[in-house]
Amino acid sequence: MSETRYTKDHEYIRIEGDAGVVGITDYAQKALGDVVFVELPEVGKAFRKGEQAAVVESVKAASEVYAPVSGAIAAVNGALEKAPGDVNEEAMGKGWFFRLMISDKAELAGLMDEAAYQAFLKTLE
Repeated sequence: MSETRYTKDHEYIRIEGDAGVVGITDYAQKALGDVVFVELPEVGKAFRKGEQAAVVESVKAASEVYAPVSGAIAAVNGALEKAPGDVNEEAMGKGWFFRLMISDKAELAGLMDEAAYQAFLKTLE
């Protein structure tokens, strides 16, 4: 079973072995509104934890998507170029942004688990 961790910027990373699938949370897509464009990183590009890796634009605003941990891009969800609305339909499913080969698994400890993220969301109400 895969484990999912969260950032305070509302990115998620679903850990699958030495890689993680990254996207924005359901909370983030609801706050953004209708997603109209997603700019994805290049496969092979490396990011440090917290660096901007992608951009998501909605009818309301544009928002950066940060790398939740350090690593290199192994794959991107090219389907989002033609169907950015997938982020609204299923942010944590078919609306994923990129797959990251994790270079430092210790960084995962600094991210929130599901319970901590839900508690964090309550502080935003």
